[in-house]
Amino acid sequence: METRVLNYFLMVAKLGNVTRAAENLHITQPTLSRQIADLEAELGVKLFDRTKRHLTLTKAGTIFQQRAMMILDLIDQTEVELSQEQDELTGTIHLGCVESNASSFMMKLVTQFQEKFPNVHFDIYTGNGDILKERLDQGLLEVALLIEPIETAKYNYLVLPTKDTWGVLMRSADPLAKKGALTREALYKLPLIIPHRNLVRDELTDILKIAPSKLNTLVESNLSSNALQLVKYGHYYLLGIKGVYELHNDPEITFLPFSPLKQTGHVLAWRKNALLSPVTQKFIQFVTDASNI
Repeated sequence: METRVLNYFLMVAKLGNVTRAAENLHITQPTLSRQIADLEAELGVKLFDRTKRHLTLTKAGTIFQQRAMMILDLIDQTEVELSQEQDELTGTIHLGCVESNASSFMMKLVTQFQEKFPNVHFDIYTGNGDILKERLDQGLLEVALLIEPIETAKYNYLVLPTKDTWGVLMRSADPLAKKGALTREALYKLPLIIPHRNLVRDELTDILKIAPSKLNTLVESNLSSNALQLVKYGHYYLLGIKGVYELHNDPEITFLPFSPLKQTGHVLAWRKNALLSPVTQKFIQFVTDASNI
Protein backbone atom coordinates (compact mmCIF):
# COMPACT_ATOMS: atom_id res chain seq x y z
CA MET A 1 0.00 0.00 0.00
CA GLU A 2 1.54 3.29 -1.10
CA THR A 3 1.33 6.57 0.78
CA ARG A 4 0.05 8.10 -2.44
CA VAL A 5 -3.05 5.90 -2.22
CA LEU A 6 -3.58 6.87 1.42
CA ASN A 7 -3.57 10.52 0.38
CA TYR A 8 -6.06 9.73 -2.39
CA PHE A 9 -8.36 8.01 0.09
CA LEU A 10 -8.16 10.86 2.60
CA MET A 11 -9.03 13.44 -0.05
CA VAL A 12 -12.11 11.45 -1.13
CA ALA A 13 -13.12 11.02 2.54
CA LYS A 14 -12.72 14.76 3.13
CA LEU A 15 -14.72 15.91 0.08
CA GLY A 16 -17.19 13.02 -0.21
CA ASN A 17 -16.99 13.24 -4.00
CA VAL A 18 -14.60 11.47 -6.36
CA THR A 19 -14.80 14.09 -9.12
CA ARG A 20 -13.95 16.98 -6.79
CA ALA A 21 -11.23 14.92 -5.10
CA ALA A 22 -9.68 14.08 -8.49
CA GLU A 23 -9.61 17.77 -9.40
CA ASN A 24 -7.82 18.60 -6.14
CA LEU A 25 -5.34 15.77 -6.67
CA HIS A 26 -4.78 16.68 -10.34
CA ILE A 27 -5.60 13.19 -11.60
CA THR A 28 -8.49 11.88 -13.67
CA GLN A 29 -11.73 10.72 -12.07
CA PRO A 30 -11.53 7.17 -13.54
CA THR A 31 -7.98 6.80 -12.20
CA LEU A 32 -9.03 7.86 -8.71
CA SER A 33 -12.12 5.61 -8.75
CA ARG A 34 -9.94 2.65 -9.75
CA GLN A 35 -7.41 3.41 -6.97
CA ILE A 36 -10.17 3.49 -4.34
CA ALA A 37 -11.70 0.28 -5.67
CA ASP A 38 -8.27 -1.41 -5.62
CA LEU A 39 -7.72 -0.21 -2.05
CA GLU A 40 -11.05 -1.68 -0.92
CA ALA A 41 -10.17 -4.95 -2.65
CA GLU A 42 -6.75 -5.03 -0.98
CA LEU A 43 -8.25 -4.40 2.46
CA GLY A 44 -11.20 -6.69 1.88
CA VAL A 45 -13.69 -4.15 3.29
CA LYS A 46 -16.05 -1.50 1.95
CA LEU A 47 -14.72 1.95 2.85
CA PHE A 48 -17.52 4.10 1.43
CA ASP A 49 -21.29 4.02 1.16
CA ARG A 50 -22.05 5.38 -2.28
CA THR A 51 -25.01 7.44 -3.43
CA LYS A 52 -25.42 9.17 -6.77
CA ARG A 53 -23.88 12.43 -5.62
CA HIS A 54 -22.04 11.72 -2.37
CA LEU A 55 -19.78 9.22 -0.61
CA THR A 56 -19.84 8.67 3.15
CA LEU A 57 -17.44 6.59 5.19
CA THR A 58 -18.52 3.22 6.49
CA LYS A 59 -17.56 2.17 10.01
CA ALA A 60 -14.51 0.42 8.56
CA GLY A 61 -13.79 3.51 6.48
CA THR A 62 -13.80 5.73 9.57
CA ILE A 63 -11.33 3.44 11.33
CA PHE A 64 -9.12 3.35 8.24
CA GLN A 65 -9.27 7.16 7.96
CA GLN A 66 -7.90 7.49 11.51
CA ARG A 67 -5.14 4.98 10.81
CA ALA A 68 -4.23 6.55 7.47
CA MET A 69 -3.87 9.96 9.07
CA MET A 70 -1.71 8.48 11.83
CA ILE A 71 0.49 6.62 9.32
CA LEU A 72 1.09 9.71 7.18
CA ASP A 73 1.68 11.85 10.26
CA LEU A 74 4.19 9.32 11.60
CA ILE A 75 5.99 9.21 8.25
CA ASP A 76 6.19 13.01 8.12
CA GLN A 77 7.37 13.16 11.71
CA THR A 78 10.01 10.48 11.09
CA GLU A 79 11.33 12.31 8.04
CA VAL A 80 11.62 15.52 10.02
CA GLU A 81 13.35 13.77 12.93
CA LEU A 82 15.86 12.07 10.64
CA SER A 83 16.67 15.34 8.93
CA GLN A 84 17.56 17.05 12.21
CA GLU A 85 20.75 16.91 14.20
CA GLN A 86 20.48 14.73 17.28
CA ASP A 87 20.51 17.71 19.66
CA GLU A 88 17.69 19.46 17.76
CA LEU A 89 14.76 17.48 19.12
CA THR A 90 11.59 17.85 17.08
CA GLY A 91 8.25 16.15 16.50
CA THR A 92 4.75 15.93 18.00
CA ILE A 93 3.83 14.44 21.37
CA HIS A 94 0.23 13.20 21.59
CA LEU A 95 -0.60 13.66 25.28
CA GLY A 96 -3.87 12.90 27.06
CA CYS A 97 -4.81 14.54 30.36
CA VAL A 98 -7.53 14.07 32.96
CA GLU A 99 -8.95 17.02 34.88
CA SER A 100 -7.28 16.97 38.30
CA ASN A 101 -4.73 18.86 40.38
CA ALA A 102 -2.03 16.95 38.48
CA SER A 103 -2.96 18.94 35.38
CA SER A 104 -1.02 21.96 36.70
CA PHE A 105 2.01 19.77 37.41
CA MET A 106 1.91 18.29 33.89
CA MET A 107 1.33 21.59 32.07
CA LYS A 108 4.32 23.14 33.87
CA LEU A 109 6.44 20.25 32.58
CA VAL A 110 5.06 20.73 29.05
CA THR A 111 6.07 24.40 29.24
CA GLN A 112 9.55 23.58 30.53
CA PHE A 113 10.03 20.89 27.90
CA GLN A 114 9.10 23.25 25.07
CA GLU A 115 11.39 25.92 26.46
CA LYS A 116 14.23 23.41 26.29
CA PHE A 117 13.14 21.94 22.93
CA PRO A 118 11.32 24.72 21.03
CA ASN A 119 10.81 22.58 17.91
CA VAL A 120 8.59 20.11 19.79
CA HIS A 121 4.83 20.38 19.30
CA PHE A 122 2.21 19.03 21.75
CA ASP A 123 -1.22 17.71 20.76
CA ILE A 124 -3.13 17.65 24.09
CA TYR A 125 -6.45 15.83 24.47
CA THR A 126 -8.55 16.21 27.63
CA GLY A 127 -10.92 13.45 28.71
CA ASN A 128 -11.81 11.05 31.48
CA GLY A 129 -9.74 7.95 32.18
CA ASP A 130 -11.83 5.55 30.07
CA ILE A 131 -11.72 7.79 27.00
CA LEU A 132 -7.98 8.40 27.34
CA LYS A 133 -7.21 4.68 27.70
CA GLU A 134 -9.35 3.92 24.67
CA ARG A 135 -7.35 6.46 22.67
CA LEU A 136 -4.11 4.95 23.98
CA ASP A 137 -5.29 1.52 22.84
CA GLN A 138 -6.20 2.91 19.40
CA GLY A 139 -2.81 4.59 19.01
CA LEU A 140 -4.36 8.07 18.95
CA LEU A 141 -2.40 8.99 22.09
CA GLU A 142 1.13 7.99 23.01
CA VAL A 143 1.05 8.92 26.71
CA ALA A 144 -1.70 9.96 29.10
CA LEU A 145 -1.97 11.49 32.55
CA LEU A 146 -4.43 9.26 34.41
CA ILE A 147 -5.94 8.91 37.88
CA GLU A 148 -5.18 5.62 39.61
CA PRO A 149 -5.97 2.76 39.49
CA ILE A 150 -4.31 1.63 36.25
CA GLU A 151 -4.40 -1.78 34.52
CA THR A 152 -0.77 -2.84 34.96
CA ALA A 153 -1.18 -5.72 32.52
CA LYS A 154 -1.85 -3.32 29.64
CA TYR A 155 0.21 -0.23 30.43
CA ASN A 156 3.65 0.90 31.45
CA TYR A 157 3.42 3.81 33.83
CA LEU A 158 5.29 6.36 35.90
CA VAL A 159 3.91 7.29 39.32
CA LEU A 160 3.68 11.08 39.66
CA PRO A 161 4.30 13.03 42.90
CA THR A 162 0.73 14.33 43.08
CA LYS A 163 -2.28 13.28 45.15
CA ASP A 164 -5.91 14.29 44.86
CA THR A 165 -8.73 14.07 47.40
CA TRP A 166 -12.14 12.55 46.71
CA GLY A 167 -15.33 14.16 47.92
CA VAL A 168 -18.39 16.06 46.72
CA LEU A 169 -18.63 19.38 44.88
CA MET A 170 -21.64 21.48 45.86
CA ARG A 171 -22.91 25.03 45.95
CA SER A 172 -21.02 27.25 48.39
CA ALA A 173 -24.35 28.38 49.86
CA ASP A 174 -25.44 24.82 50.62
CA PRO A 175 -25.87 24.15 54.37
CA LEU A 176 -23.74 21.03 54.00
CA ALA A 177 -20.79 23.22 52.97
CA LYS A 178 -20.37 24.27 56.60
CA LYS A 179 -19.46 20.71 57.59
CA GLY A 180 -15.84 19.64 57.64
CA ALA A 181 -16.41 16.39 55.77
CA LEU A 182 -19.10 14.14 54.34
CA THR A 183 -19.88 10.67 55.69
CA ARG A 184 -21.06 7.64 53.77
CA GLU A 185 -24.49 7.85 55.37
CA ALA A 186 -24.90 11.50 54.33
CA LEU A 187 -23.88 10.62 50.77
CA TYR A 188 -26.83 8.23 50.43
CA LYS A 189 -29.27 11.10 50.89
CA LEU A 190 -27.88 13.34 48.10
CA PRO A 191 -29.02 13.63 44.46
CA LEU A 192 -25.74 12.69 42.82
CA ILE A 193 -23.79 13.19 39.61
CA ILE A 194 -21.23 10.38 39.40
CA PRO A 195 -18.24 9.75 37.09
CA HIS A 196 -18.52 7.40 34.11
CA ARG A 197 -15.23 5.66 34.82
CA ASN A 198 -16.03 2.18 36.15
CA LEU A 199 -12.68 1.54 37.81
CA VAL A 200 -12.95 4.72 39.86
CA ARG A 201 -16.52 3.98 40.91
CA ASP A 202 -15.57 0.44 41.90
CA GLU A 203 -12.62 1.67 43.96
CA LEU A 204 -14.69 4.30 45.75
CA THR A 205 -17.45 1.87 46.62
CA ASP A 206 -14.84 -0.59 47.90
CA ILE A 207 -12.83 1.89 49.99
CA LEU A 208 -15.83 3.78 51.38
CA LYS A 209 -17.91 0.60 51.67
CA ILE A 210 -20.69 2.31 49.69
CA ALA A 211 -23.64 0.24 48.51
CA PRO A 212 -24.19 1.49 44.91
CA SER A 213 -27.86 0.47 45.03
CA LYS A 214 -28.40 2.96 47.87
CA LEU A 215 -26.97 5.93 45.95
CA ASN A 216 -29.45 8.40 44.49
CA THR A 217 -27.71 8.71 41.12
CA LEU A 218 -29.48 11.14 38.79
CA VAL A 219 -26.72 11.90 36.26
CA GLU A 220 -23.53 10.26 34.96
CA SER A 221 -20.88 12.50 33.40
CA ASN A 222 -17.47 11.97 31.82
CA LEU A 223 -16.11 15.52 32.34
CA SER A 224 -16.83 18.13 34.95
CA SER A 225 -17.72 21.31 33.01
CA ASN A 226 -21.39 20.59 32.32
CA ALA A 227 -21.79 18.67 35.57
CA LEU A 228 -20.68 21.75 37.52
CA GLN A 229 -23.32 23.82 35.77
CA LEU A 230 -25.93 21.37 37.06
CA VAL A 231 -24.49 21.75 40.56
CA LYS A 232 -24.49 25.53 40.24
CA TYR A 233 -28.03 25.98 38.94
CA GLY A 234 -29.82 22.87 40.19
CA HIS A 235 -30.00 20.64 43.24
CA TYR A 236 -27.16 18.23 42.46
CA TYR A 237 -23.97 17.06 44.14
CA LEU A 238 -20.97 16.03 42.01
CA LEU A 239 -18.95 13.06 43.21
CA GLY A 240 -15.43 14.04 42.21
CA ILE A 241 -11.95 15.19 43.16
CA LYS A 242 -10.71 18.40 44.72
CA GLY A 243 -8.57 19.10 41.66
CA VAL A 244 -11.72 19.76 39.60
CA TYR A 245 -12.79 22.38 42.15
CA GLU A 246 -9.32 23.98 42.05
CA LEU A 247 -9.16 23.99 38.24
CA HIS A 248 -12.52 25.69 37.76
CA ASN A 249 -12.08 28.09 40.69
CA ASP A 250 -15.75 29.11 40.83
CA PRO A 251 -16.65 30.99 44.05
CA GLU A 252 -20.20 29.61 43.87
CA ILE A 253 -18.87 26.03 44.11
CA THR A 254 -17.11 24.44 47.07
CA PHE A 255 -15.63 21.04 47.88
CA LEU A 256 -16.30 18.75 50.83
CA PRO A 257 -13.98 15.75 51.36
CA PHE A 258 -15.13 12.30 52.38
CA SER A 259 -14.78 10.96 55.88
CA PRO A 260 -12.76 8.78 56.13
CA LEU A 261 -10.36 10.64 53.83
CA LYS A 262 -9.96 9.07 50.38
CA GLN A 263 -6.99 10.13 48.28
CA THR A 264 -5.77 8.87 44.93
CA GLY A 265 -2.56 9.15 42.96
CA HIS A 266 -1.74 9.90 39.33
CA VAL A 267 0.34 8.16 36.69
CA LEU A 268 1.75 8.93 33.28
CA ALA A 269 0.86 5.82 31.26
CA TRP A 270 1.67 4.41 27.85
CA ARG A 271 0.72 1.18 26.14
CA LYS A 272 2.98 -1.84 26.63
CA ASN A 273 4.87 -2.89 23.50
CA ALA A 274 3.96 0.41 21.81
CA LEU A 275 6.57 1.94 19.52
CA LEU A 276 7.09 5.40 20.99
CA SER A 277 8.67 8.20 18.98
CA PRO A 278 12.09 9.46 20.16
CA VAL A 279 10.57 12.79 21.22
CA THR A 280 7.94 11.02 23.37
CA GLN A 281 10.60 8.82 24.96
CA LYS A 282 12.56 11.99 25.75
CA PHE A 283 9.47 13.56 27.34
CA ILE A 284 8.83 10.49 29.51
CA GLN A 285 12.42 10.68 30.76
CA PHE A 286 11.96 14.42 31.38
CA VAL A 287 8.84 13.74 33.49
CA THR A 288 10.66 10.92 35.31
CA ASP A 289 13.52 13.25 36.27
CA ALA A 290 11.08 15.94 37.43
CA SER A 291 9.10 13.42 39.49
CA ASN A 292 12.22 12.25 41.33
CA ILE A 293 13.35 15.71 42.43
